[in-house]
Amino acid sequence: MRKMNFRFAVCLALLAAALSGGCIGVPGPSLGIFSVPIPVSPYFQGAYEDMAFEKDRYSQVPILPPITEGAPIGLDEPSDDEVIRLLEKAKPNNGGVPFLETRYRNNAKITKELIADYVDPVRFFPMVGPVQVHHVHYKCTVYYEQVIRVGWPIPYTIRKQDASEVIYVDKDHLHAVAAPQNTL
Repeated sequence: MRKMNFRFAVCLALLAAALSGGCIGVPGPSLGIFSVPIPVSPYFQGAYEDMAFEKDRYSQVPILPPITEGAPIGLDEPSDDEVIRLLEKAKPNNGGVPFLETRYRNNAKITKELIADYVDPVRFFPMVGPVQVHHVHYKCTVYYEQVIRVGWPIPYTIRKQDASEVIYVDKDHLHAVAAPQNTL
């Protein structure tokens, strides 16, 4: 009985020490039960971070100034990061199944070719105004060494030195059109 009271007293002291430290025992405004952190799986955290990164970097359409005579109107070619992300989206399970089959892309080299670059006539978009849509199309070829590691039933590795994939990237953006001047 005495041993049980001692254990209870130790547990009670540890609980009191845990509650007195940090922000839980501090008087003032509190979030109550919502102030206790909830663990999140690294898978969901990584997926959310990737979604936010792609939205901020690649999903927004820029509105550029009007096109002037003699000025280059094309945007920059797609970045290597954008091409690899699009390649992974196009082949969602190309990484294999963990512990059964895992695929890697090593020594990737990317070539980018401009296929088309054209501008549509002036159109009116709500909340934007009169603009021209500028279309730029690229053909991106990714050359890499593919390594496939199989872990079950018999572990072995396959290396393909000259693997390649082709991704087509369409980059569209808007050019503002100068408002017509009223002549009297």
